[in-house]
Amino acid sequence: MSNNSLSAKVLTKNGQEDPRTFLFRLTMIASLGGLLFGFDTGVIAGALVYLQEDFQLTPVTEGLVVTSLLFPGATAGALLGGPIADRVGRKKSLVIAGVIFVIGTVICALAPSIAILVAGRIALGYAVGVASVVVPLYLAEMAPASQRGRIVTVNQLMLVIGLFLAFVINAVLANLIQDTVVWRYMLGIALIPAVGLLLGMLTLPDTPRWYASKQMWSEAKGTLQRAHLADRVEDEYKQIKGIVEADHLEGKVSVLATLRSEPWMKRLVLVGIILAIAQQTTGINVVMYYAPTVLENSGLTRSASLLASVTVGIAMIVFTVVGMWILGLMGRRKMMLLGFGGVAASHLGLLFTYLLPESTLRSYLILLFMLLVTAFMVTFLGTTGFLVLSELFPLPIRGFAMGAALGGLWIANSLISFLFPILAEQFGSVAVFSGFMVLNLLAALFAFRYIPETKGRTLEELEVELRGRYSDAATTQP
Repeated sequence: MSNNSLSAKVLTKNGQEDPRTFLFRLTMIASLGGLLFGFDTGVIAGALVYLQEDFQLTPVTEGLVVTSLLFPGATAGALLGGPIADRVGRKKSLVIAGVIFVIGTVICALAPSIAILVAGRIALGYAVGVASVVVPLYLAEMAPASQRGRIVTVNQLMLVIGLFLAFVINAVLANLIQDTVVWRYMLGIALIPAVGLLLGMLTLPDTPRWYASKQMWSEAKGTLQRAHLADRVEDEYKQIKGIVEADHLEGKVSVLATLRSEPWMKRLVLVGIILAIAQQTTGINVVMYYAPTVLENSGLTRSASLLASVTVGIAMIVFTVVGMWILGLMGRRKMMLLGFGGVAASHLGLLFTYLLPESTLRSYLILLFMLLVTAFMVTFLGTTGFLVLSELFPLPIRGFAMGAALGGLWIANSLISFLFPILAEQFGSVAVFSGFMVLNLLAALFAFRYIPETKGRTLEELEVELRGRYSDAATTQP
């Protein structure tokens, strides 16, 4: 093969990157936000032991250190990140998030007191919340319809890799640095992907949809030409331009004006919020945050419980890869129904297992059903949750609606993480897992009735269908 033919795979005839190379590069850079999401969420578990020794944490200050990232940090980031992404752009929002990731990481690693550490965790949480909204949005608006599922779910894969890296790096650093200051290195190592996100996003354009929403037509078409194969550019450009111009003619110049004039969009925002909250009522947070505690209380030794929780982390990566493969074969809606149904069945298994007499077999059955919760959640719901939310909303409200949905997700995450140990102690594990089972059955019914199939269609085609589905005259049947 000649050098010319080899270089043609990377550059187009205009001297630009091949669209496939460009899409790969922007996916890897933007999904560093997902990696930081996972890492900063998971790293505190290993750092806490050393923080307790260094700062003599009380139960209250320990709770503040852990939950400040979720609330108010990530919750505020999600609620504000969407509207800001609509105003200043998806790219600038991720650049700002990168700056906050860098500053927040430095504050946490160098914190001289608990108050400063909590402030740093809130800053990191804000950046995590912004990333949770804007990264899927950016990837969905950049990707061709045929590749959107695969590209957006790379962010989910990076999220679980970030969680796993946090567990592994904590263990490695704890062995290398035999000192209580090791927590500073655990928290500080996130500076590497944070700088990567910041510098990487500075090299990328904004999305063609955002450019179009600001009437920047040459930038919109130019970005489509960079990201899409030539035979699809003109058709997609016409679709985007047609939708945006129609919105402007109807006076959709602000989110509030749009929502006032389009009641169907209000209903769609509510559907998105409920769907995002349903992702948390699967009980996956119990597995992520409390797996070692649940297993130790069930009779396993502490070392076996910690080893089992690492097994859960490995399983999450494997199941995400499997989910990305299934996504190419199956519709999003069917995957959601299988996910919620499978999670409900797994909680039923946990419920019956807790009724058995205490034994080693019972402990390992609990681990098995926790792995099944993880399998169904990560394979079928983790891969489709952020993806469907990024596809569901029309352009005039997309950032705002994603922010509202992810704000609901982070509030639900915080409440479930906080309430689980209290409810388990008060009412017992059987009652708690019964509650999760019922919530997942309700979520399956909700998805069956209200979630459309989004696979293989442009965002503009989906907007036309959803307008009909959720307008006053339309039926809500699938």
